[in-house]
Amino acid sequence: MSLSPLLQSDLVIQIHAFAAIAATVLGACILWRRKGTALHKAAGRVWVVLMLITVTSALFINEIRLIGPFSPIHLFSLFTYYTLFFALKAIERNVARHRAEMQGLYVGALILAGAFTFLPGRRMHEVLFGPGAGWTQSLLVIVPVLAVSGLAWLRMRRRAQRAA
Repeated sequence: MSLSPLLQSDLVIQIHAFAAIAATVLGACILWRRKGTALHKAAGRVWVVLMLITVTSALFINEIRLIGPFSPIHLFSLFTYYTLFFALKAIERNVARHRAEMQGLYVGALILAGAFTFLPGRRMHEVLFGPGAGWTQSLLVIVPVLAVSGLAWLRMRRRAQRAA
């Protein structure tokens, strides 16, 4: 493992990666701690700012160009802005929806999207596994992450349906 591929990248990529990593760690803490406390609210505000930094910086990363400067990966940005907006809007009126939106955003925008950064040829694959690593190492990370996040997503959806 070496951070040099990331540290040698453009500044926007560094900002994106470090904000996403911080949002992933902080988000996990928020999801597992007691809700509604002053700490939850303060950490939630920081997490939203980290997500906005992550999603906005993603718009300026254009290494994969399929439609002008954009790629299908940029659809995650639209998903993230949309979900953040409605999750924040739901805080006062519908706590169950706020919870479901935030949990879905964490799993979809950070865990699932993040898992794909470990594919061969991607920068985070090189950071974690080194320059010569192939598919075997990637699959050892991606398959369990996708399986666990898929199960977590199903569990969250069932809980949200029961609450509604």
